[in-house]
Amino acid sequence: MITSASLVNLAPVLNVALMGFIVALGPLCWVWLKTRRNHMLYLPDQQALGTARTADEGLQQLRSRQRLLLLSQITLFLTFDLLIFGAFTRLTDSGLGCPDWPGCYGHASPSGADAMIQGAQALMPTGPVTHLKAWIEMIHRYLATGVGVLILTIALFTVSQKYPKQLKVESLIILLWVCVQGAFGAFTVTMRLFPAVVTMHLLGAIVLLILLTRYAMAQRAWVDSTLSGLKDVVDHVHRQSSTDSGYSKHLDKAAQALSKVSQSSANVDTHPYFYPLLLTGVILVIMQIALGGWVSTNYAVTACTSFPMCQNSWWPLMNFAQGFEIWRPLGLTSMGSNIDFEALTAIHYTHRLTAYVVFGFVCALGFVLRRDEKYKTLGQLLWLLIALQVLTGISNVIFQWPLIAAVMHTGGAAALGIVLTVGLMMAKSSPANPNPNPTQGHKVGEVDSQSIDLPKGSL
Repeated sequence: MITSASLVNLAPVLNVALMGFIVALGPLCWVWLKTRRNHMLYLPDQQALGTARTADEGLQQLRSRQRLLLLSQITLFLTFDLLIFGAFTRLTDSGLGCPDWPGCYGHASPSGADAMIQGAQALMPTGPVTHLKAWIEMIHRYLATGVGVLILTIALFTVSQKYPKQLKVESLIILLWVCVQGAFGAFTVTMRLFPAVVTMHLLGAIVLLILLTRYAMAQRAWVDSTLSGLKDVVDHVHRQSSTDSGYSKHLDKAAQALSKVSQSSANVDTHPYFYPLLLTGVILVIMQIALGGWVSTNYAVTACTSFPMCQNSWWPLMNFAQGFEIWRPLGLTSMGSNIDFEALTAIHYTHRLTAYVVFGFVCALGFVLRRDEKYKTLGQLLWLLIALQVLTGISNVIFQWPLIAAVMHTGGAAALGIVLTVGLMMAKSSPANPNPNPTQGHKVGEVDSQSIDLPKGSL
């Protein structure tokens, strides 16, 4: 059995870290293979050699920046998947499937702890410790470690290269935050699913998603700026090259690729009230996620089994003082007595009432955004996601918390946060702070990482 003195056992930490590295190795190899093509220009014309070399260097820099952009995007995607799997872990009561940290009974996997798991399962056949729940919990830890390795790679790559200071600071903040998330993951186990800690762990995952979204968008804006700067260089080399040269095909491909500059960096009129509306949406969604996490961690979903009323009443008996006493063990008050059912009702019904506010605001925001061509798709996504939240939320109540609906409900909330953050960053890049022209003030061919700044407002 696990005692309070052995909740943290660092013996398997290196093996768990190795498993995380193996998880991260797949995405890292995929990004490298995806961007391994050499875009160097080779021209026989000696007169254009100097400009060609400059273009070569610029294209190599572009490939490096695109590689980091792709890595940040796939890390964002995998972090979203990790959040979904974390919800699955919590909803299957697998959070204590391995009751110590970071391994499982001092081993790197449940396979090495087979005897201990069998003993715990013999005492309590349905858990919290079973073979299945132990594997679910450890897979979640492997995935979390893998995401941590990817974020560490992004931070090291960003800091070690000639990248703008804003991106370096952003990457270090993300690295620091994922370390905080790891600490909350450990506290979730060692503090025996303490509701406040589990809720803060969920909120930390949402914040990490927002930070990664901001970083990926900043990277995209910088790559677009690099493309704009290199387009003039390649065009200049293209004019000097011989059309009969066998190497002109390589240059033609480069010119065509660089001409496809993303329109996301273009100056498009943005209504001044979009930014505060989107910021309000982000704040409301985060608050609602916090309330939803509080419902889930206190197992208060089944306190109301009907919709729209609760317990056949529009205002059932509720104990808000107990329900929102933050620092207390699971199922107990701070004084050690069992929490009242009225407290669970208060937790559930508060989340439902605030959901009406969030639903109305997001629907109205989607309507406003759809009237602007630049934000039309964003508005449609908000409508789709809020509809998903309504359907999964109601099904959780009526069908008594079905697993797939509960997991989708968490994923939909996280997706809402990402979409609203994208809109927020789009609105922040306004004509009042236009993107700088990377080639302004430079001769053709002068392209380097120092002359290409991150567009204002992208962070």
